[in-house]
Parts: sequence; structure tokens; C-alpha cells
Amino acid sequence: MKLQQLRYIWEVAHHDLNVSATAQSLFTSQPGISKQIRLLEDELGVEVFSRSGKHLTRITPAGQTIIEQAGEILRKVDSIKRVAQEFSNEKRGSLDVATTHTQARYALPPMIREFIDRYPEVSLNMHQGTPMQIAEMAASGTVDFAIATEAMEHFGDLVMMPCYKWNRCIVVPRSHPLTQSTALTLEEVAAHPIVTYVFGFTGRSKLDEAFMQSGLTPKVVFTATDADVIKTYVRLGLGIGIMAQMAYDPVLDSDLVSLDASHLFDHSTTMIGCRKGTFLRGYMYDFIELFAPHLNRELVAEAFLLQTRAELDELFADIELPMR
Repeated sequence: MKLQQLRYIWEVAHHDLNVSATAQSLFTSQPGISKQIRLLEDELGVEVFSRSGKHLTRITPAGQTIIEQAGEILRKVDSIKRVAQEFSNEKRGSLDVATTHTQARYALPPMIREFIDRYPEVSLNMHQGTPMQIAEMAASGTVDFAIATEAMEHFGDLVMMPCYKWNRCIVVPRSHPLTQSTALTLEEVAAHPIVTYVFGFTGRSKLDEAFMQSGLTPKVVFTATDADVIKTYVRLGLGIGIMAQMAYDPVLDSDLVSLDASHLFDHSTTMIGCRKGTFLRGYMYDFIELFAPHLNRELVAEAFLLQTRAELDELFADIELPMR
């Protein structure tokens, strides 16, 4: 059994069983991958993949377990490589971060610039997706860090640490009647068509909870994963926008008005984390602290020693998070 064979079955499984696409991503040949998978199956005495002719059709039950174990082995190998890299060159390497559009566009840019200035030899790669996709990428080891707000139930395999709190605003054209309201209410908001985030995305559940608890059924006419798209459709007159306050730019969005909605919806908390057991290099600790200054190296190291979500909550219970 070779590490190369484990890498091949892992990558094939994560390329929708497309051996050709896997070969391209690994810069190798399709016949070479197929041969090594067959050799591994012969050695193990079980099939990892079912086939129809030359095509892989599904992962076998045995293959599912084998691939999961292969993933664990490959992650351990990567950790060993990171340990060596940390001692050989502590300022050179790579960092993959998965997050939502709102975080990538509005929360991360200032600290990303500072991080790159500190570590010019670290290759930084940003991956955007839904909270579920972000959790899957981090859990599988595709990325180093996950930064998300919603769907924390999908992040059970990760050590997730609180970074900051944020709330929503209502964005409307300057001529909109809501700009004349002296004390905005949920009833007033629900009376208008709404453009907002896709359910379970960027704090959408807090919005849904607020309307539900008030016995209101908002008319959501358009949803998007991107705050800039929401603003575009507000400008087109499709409805009023409900989005993260941080996504409103007074200069670039001067044709729109941002109405405070912090009294209408509970705040949300953005979290950062990675897979349990990950070896964190020095620059990875620095990345976390740049994004959330209260998450210093000592606190993060302590968090990684804890076993349960309850222990993590207790560790961070007395920390006053900033509001963005």
C-alpha cells in the first residue's frame, strides 16, 4: 500500500468519480491512476469503486470506510510536513481559507493586506461557499480555516472560535417611504417585498426567527448569497434589502440609505476554526489573531485541547466580542 494510492482514491472520490478530472488536477495520467487503484484493490481484496465497463459508478460500502481512513492518513501526513516546514522555514507555506462572500468582500480585506505584508512567501487562497460547503471543505482538509456565521451544526468536526458580533440593516433607495419612519418596526418591514440572503446563509435564520416570533410572514421575493447582488436588485426596485450592516458602504452605496435594524433582529456571531488535531503553524496563529485580536496564541492553543462544544463555550463565555 502506497501513499500515492491513498491519494488517488481520495481525490477520485472528491472529483465525482471522474478519473480524467482527477488526473488533470494531479498533473498525472488517467491510466496511471486507474492502474494504481486496481493494484490497491487487489492488495486489499475488496473493491473501492463499483464499475460499469471502464467507468466508475459509485463508492462501495467498504470503499467508503477505506476512503475515510485514507483521508485521515493523508491529513496526518500533511501535519507532519507542516511540522517540518515550521522548523525549516517558518514564514513560507500556504494557507487556504473558506468563507462566505460577505466575509471575503467586507470583513477580511484589511487584515489580508496586513497578513500578506507580514508573510509575502505564504500563498493565500480564498474559497467561497455556503456554510455547509465551508464546513465540508474544512472537515475534509481541503482548506485550513473555515470562517462562517450560520449552520454551526455542520461544524462538529471543527474547533470553532468566536470572532465578532454583527447585525443587519435595511437598505432602501433614498426616496423610499421607510426613510421617513422614526422607529422602524417589523410590521413596517414585512409590509414591503424583501430581497435578502438565501436561507441558512449569512445570518438568515436570525431574520426568520424574528418574523416568526412576531407572527409575521414576510414576502421574500428574491434571495442571493451575495450582498452586492442584494443591493443591485434593491436599486432595480424589486424590494427592500436586508443584509449585513458591514456590507453597506456609505461612499459606494450613497444612492441607498441604510436603516438600523439592530433592534429588530438578534445579533449574529462570526466564527473561525479548523479541523481538530490540525498542526497550526506560526503564521496560522497570526492569521487568527489578525482577524480576531482576542484570539491570541495561548487562547487558541487552549481551545484545541478541549473536547466538547460546551467546553469551548465556557472558555469564551467571559470574552466581550466586538461589534462590526
